[in-house]
Amino acid sequence: MKNVHVCFFWHMHQPYYTDPVAGSASMPWVRLHAAKAYYDMAYLLEQFPDVRSTFNFTPSLLVQLQEIGSGAVRDLFLEHAQRPASELTQEEQAFLIRHFFSANWATMVRPYPRYHELLVKRGLDVQGQDLLQLARRFSAQDFLDLQVWHNLAWFGYGAVHRYPRLAALRNKDRGFTEKDKHEMLALQRVVVQDVVPLYRTLVERGQIEVTTTPFFHPILPLIIDTDIARRARPDLPLPARFRAPEDAEAQLQRAVDFHAQTFGRTPTGLWPSEGSVCPELLPIAHRVGLRWLATDESILARSLEMEGRPWSRQTALYQFYRTGAVGQELTMLFRDREISDAFGFVYHKTTPESAAEDAIRRLRHIIQSTTQERIAIPVILDGENPWEHYHDGGERFLSLLYSAFSEHGLDLEHSVTVRASTISEAIAAVPPMHQLSSLHSGSWINADYKIWIGHEEDNLAWDMLGHTRARLTALAPSLPPDRSRAAWNELYAAEGSDWFWWYGDDFQTDFKTEFDRLFRTHLRNVWRYMGSTPPDHLNRPVFRTVPAPETDGITQPLALLTPTIDGIVTDYFEWRGAGSIKTQPPLGAMWKNNGPFTAIRFSWSGEWFSLRFDFDKAVQSQYQGMHVEITLQGPLHTFRLIFSLEQPGPDHFELVQSTGPETWAEIGSYRSICRKTVLELALPWKDLRLEPGQDVQMWIVVREHGLESTRHPPQRPALLTVPGPEFDATLWRV
Repeated sequence: MKNVHVCFFWHMHQPYYTDPVAGSASMPWVRLHAAKAYYDMAYLLEQFPDVRSTFNFTPSLLVQLQEIGSGAVRDLFLEHAQRPASELTQEEQAFLIRHFFSANWATMVRPYPRYHELLVKRGLDVQGQDLLQLARRFSAQDFLDLQVWHNLAWFGYGAVHRYPRLAALRNKDRGFTEKDKHEMLALQRVVVQDVVPLYRTLVERGQIEVTTTPFFHPILPLIIDTDIARRARPDLPLPARFRAPEDAEAQLQRAVDFHAQTFGRTPTGLWPSEGSVCPELLPIAHRVGLRWLATDESILARSLEMEGRPWSRQTALYQFYRTGAVGQELTMLFRDREISDAFGFVYHKTTPESAAEDAIRRLRHIIQSTTQERIAIPVILDGENPWEHYHDGGERFLSLLYSAFSEHGLDLEHSVTVRASTISEAIAAVPPMHQLSSLHSGSWINADYKIWIGHEEDNLAWDMLGHTRARLTALAPSLPPDRSRAAWNELYAAEGSDWFWWYGDDFQTDFKTEFDRLFRTHLRNVWRYMGSTPPDHLNRPVFRTVPAPETDGITQPLALLTPTIDGIVTDYFEWRGAGSIKTQPPLGAMWKNNGPFTAIRFSWSGEWFSLRFDFDKAVQSQYQGMHVEITLQGPLHTFRLIFSLEQPGPDHFELVQSTGPETWAEIGSYRSICRKTVLELALPWKDLRLEPGQDVQMWIVVREHGLESTRHPPQRPALLTVPGPEFDATLWRV
């Protein structure tokens, strides 16, 4: 009989927002996520006692839960919420106008009439606007309702079910009193205080396993030696060499000790920050008592390649591996990227029923197509951020999925038994049969460390860190023990990956400058604990420019082109001057793969509209069950081009026309499509019933088994103008 262990592994993490010198936290995300995802995930598992799971808590998050729950640290956002609305200063009013709509608008603002009304009153875009002027639109009652809703919307389903007063306040909707507000904030604190006890109870019950991450979430390979970054990316410009393997061990040892203190038992498993691994990490992890660790499937593929072993995803992925020197062996598992990313980035776009059905379909496909009798399927992802994008916080989807395990809906009588297991349980049931003698150095993002090093801003931050550490190393022996410990603690906080995540141009957030300030604050605190004046360069922002707002990533064509539709790039000039659509994901805190395409180009002539798609060769999937829908909406008519991405490639595409809401009529099948090294297609403008000079909106959706997985452009359609005879002339410049 085939035995299958599905290992749900949820990573809970927040950077260390606390400034211990000031005794304050400048951002609210630990408190707000505690009221939502951290509480929800434990609450839901309580409803399904037969479902087992693994949770990874970063120690810096656990520390902040303690600080906030006890009131030991001031919370800037909470102080603004607690202030009587009638006594707010103009600056405090402007703060609320700017920051108290910080939530997913689609799922956490629009569903609540009063909160949405206040957002509309403020306006959707306040970039560059006079916040004091905007605040004058708001009455004292408006500000009071805003104080309540900013916190009330962040309560997840678990707290709302357990504390009926929260549901009553949501139903009240408006006209809140100061008493209502403080009652709600008191419940918020109770929920924060309940989080760790909830998980500890689940641990003691044996339903979950809790694992750890290096204390302040550093990229350990870069702490060990920044030159390790060259193994995956020899092209990267690096900062002055930073090499501190003793810090890496300290971050791990402190994590293990704090975890044991918090949960009453020592962790055996590790999610290294951002799945970042290297061979040098293995003996350190073993020395501090860890026995297994997880990372991404791309690391496994590269590691097998280093050994000259073929990469077969289906046969290689769903098992454990031994690694490390004799006497220091560790077990490793590798996340199934496709199903894990579907949880994080796909399923919130559809109904909970469709999402659960697709997750079960994927699991069944893995079970049926994997030849081993004992299988482990690792579903590893962020356990907090994805649920903001689900309209009910993911409750219905996860409930349906957990029910399938509780009711043995994945079992096949006499042939397959499927259970949701903790990772340690799965290792005991499916012990590693193969040794991984080589380990690629990289993270779960593109199998390298480029997000955190190599950009001018990243490298400057590393140089600041190295300069401060060198000074601390020299002075620490002469410092009083308490000040030495405090200084090292702040240095370790500055080693966290989160500051480097936001440096450079990889990601964007409204709070980018605050992350920069926090990084430099931790370094300045090191100098203060050393009794020295912080150097002036720590007072200057690392960011060289104010982040520009995200653009649509659309480049318009510069020439009339008629490429040959043969699936290959015939020559350099064939597509030169074509328009393009950026395929990188939207900038933000979560990261996902770009989908199947690395580039999308479009071109036109007087008669033809053409498209070219370049494929991501690093993606191992054969695009099974994937198809593309290209929607073109003109002034009067809307058309859609549809073709499959399954191998060996499409020999035709279908053209359909909208005849009403979600209804389409077939127009015809076209052979003007070819896929070889690239995919090219063309369609006559006349068949789209468009005239020169008319505008047309275009968006491209990739679907996998009917569910939307990727959209280009991600936010709004690309706006194109049908070219006329004067197109070339309009591009001339004197």
